[in-house]
Amino acid sequence: MQTNQTTVTEFILVGFMDHPELQIPLFIIFLLIYLITLVGNIGITILTKIYARFHTPMYFFLRNLSIIDISLSTTIAPKLLTTFVKEHSTISFTGCTTQFFFFAIFVTTEGCLLAVMAYDRFTAICNPLLYFVIMSKKLCILLIIAAYACGFASSVVQTIFIFTLNFCSSNTINHFFCDVPSMLQLSCSDTHIAHFVHFVISTAIALTTFLTVLISYIAIVIAILKISSAQGRYKAFSTCASHLTTVIIFFGTIIFMYIRPGSNFSLDKDKIISVFYTVVISSLNPLIYSLRNREVKDAVSRMLNKIIFLK
Repeated sequence: MQTNQTTVTEFILVGFMDHPELQIPLFIIFLLIYLITLVGNIGITILTKIYARFHTPMYFFLRNLSIIDISLSTTIAPKLLTTFVKEHSTISFTGCTTQFFFFAIFVTTEGCLLAVMAYDRFTAICNPLLYFVIMSKKLCILLIIAAYACGFASSVVQTIFIFTLNFCSSNTINHFFCDVPSMLQLSCSDTHIAHFVHFVISTAIALTTFLTVLISYIAIVIAILKISSAQGRYKAFSTCASHLTTVIIFFGTIIFMYIRPGSNFSLDKDKIISVFYTVVISSLNPLIYSLRNREVKDAVSRMLNKIIFLK
């Protein structure tokens, strides 16, 4: 592997500057999305911590998902917003490396956590009598640690292979953050090994987590269809609908972005796709889980009443 002998000390993030007439509207939109992400996910984190009824495995995983969403969005959104207000939004080589390192941790961990949540729903519906025995506090903590460990390991390997390449000519990144395709296209080194490592890691993690989700939901659907009453089937499915919505959006965009040969990358189109799994889905998760969950809506209502009326 080459050592890093780059002469580039900073990069210019193009963002969406190819549409200057949309800079102000896009800035407002993405600022609102980021604020919704922070308020919504912080709210879920607080609610699932302070109310005893939410001290269950499902809400334990949901709380961790909210923490990851806050972290992922904060890794990307602030720098994205600067690309709308500065003609040349720059990021140092160290800053670019750091941004990618944490992005890779959080996006991989989120995928792993969604797989864990699918297994949790499978256990709740297919083994309801043994649910709290199987999903013990110890197992829940171990699953969370495993998800973060997977994210950390993936991030370390990819960061090393990408940021030890040479960047010795152009320093303009045709993206709004330091993502793999844009960095590899910018490098003046031989990127075949880095492409291969990225493809293998992304494919292994995405397919493993997606297959876990898929198998879990096949078993869930079979179990739901065996329920005799229509009301029982609806109640069982409603507990999974929120998670399934998140899974479809997240894995759909991730698989489209990363599990394909390097020659098929189109950075202009990829910027639009990247918005979904870096910014949008983090703001949608609180809405998806709260709007379809009566317990969460009731808890939010009680909390707002206490704050407004100081009761």
